[in-house]
Amino acid sequence: MQTLHMNAGSGETSYAKNSSVQSNIISAGKRITEEAILDMLSNHLSADSIGIGDLGCSSGPNTLLVISEILNVIYAKWCLQGCGSSPEFRVYLNDLTTNDFNNVFGSLPAFYTKLKEEKGSGFGPCFIVGMPGSFYGRLFPTKSMHFVHSSSSLHWLSQVPLGLDSKATTHNRGKIYMSKTSPLCVLEAYLIQFQKDFSLFLKSRSEEIVPKGRMVLSFMGRRSPDPAADESCYQFELLARALMSMVSEGLVEEEKVDSFNLPHYTPSPEEVDFEIQKEGSFILDRLETFEIDWINGNDGNSSVSEGVYPTSEALSRGHGHSKGIRAVVESMLEFHFGGHIMDDLFKRYGDIVDDHLSKTTPKYIVLVISLVKKG
Repeated sequence: MQTLHMNAGSGETSYAKNSSVQSNIISAGKRITEEAILDMLSNHLSADSIGIGDLGCSSGPNTLLVISEILNVIYAKWCLQGCGSSPEFRVYLNDLTTNDFNNVFGSLPAFYTKLKEEKGSGFGPCFIVGMPGSFYGRLFPTKSMHFVHSSSSLHWLSQVPLGLDSKATTHNRGKIYMSKTSPLCVLEAYLIQFQKDFSLFLKSRSEEIVPKGRMVLSFMGRRSPDPAADESCYQFELLARALMSMVSEGLVEEEKVDSFNLPHYTPSPEEVDFEIQKEGSFILDRLETFEIDWINGNDGNSSVSEGVYPTSEALSRGHGHSKGIRAVVESMLEFHFGGHIMDDLFKRYGDIVDDHLSKTTPKYIVLVISLVKKG
């Protein structure tokens, strides 16, 4: 999984310039996030120090946007209650070690200046640090965290499911993820890996979050009981088609496609609820589903206009979507297939998506869950 990271920098294929879908997923969960923060404060209003974590923070404009909104809610509540000086804030930005933390750290001086200008001398102090490492394991000291947030991250597994991670294993021929033609053993392997990872995630956070602390998680999911439903898999079905078109022209070895599987899983609400109940450390306060457009991530409340993308080029809708997917998965594809095919691959993928969009308006399904630490 060390090959998984969003595209760094601020170029045309960077995550920073191609993360409007992720921004709108954050917006979809904003109301639930605010409610969870206020509930946490009702139990910890006298705390001198508040621990906040953003897990899978990535880099680019979304990273500090999330933290800014969390701090705004907490400080507004503090002022409303007339509690005097605010507590100190310990903010931890977590992602894998391959994340572009330099980009994040470079934006901190301006962020601190803006906090002081907007909130005055009564705010803080606020300490923001990077916490590199996998969130499928411990990250923070025991009972040090009051609010943990994660968006667009938990659909990524800690590894390719066991049994699908070997070049000698070709159970999923011609595909790079679950699909309608995947055998049952592939679907079961993905579910087992999700169960293992999500359970470990919950157990790790249960040791780090204070009693009655809160956690809000948003990630890709599905409504269908079928793990290979189009609503959760079809973007990768189309990407596999682009790869197979290159196979047919001798540009990519078929064995390379057969041996590649994305470490990704989009659970159903029932699967999420089951793991929360089984692990037992949290109360499930809210679980809601939202639809987000493939194209620019419009959830119906977004200010992003149809056909407008955060790049300097005038793109078709399919090629705008292709850039967004490329910003997320290119590191893994490049590691397996080589960087020399990336431009051609995502050009083909954009063409295929354009054709798909001429026939339908696909949506992502997003799950937003709000949890309370027992105790």
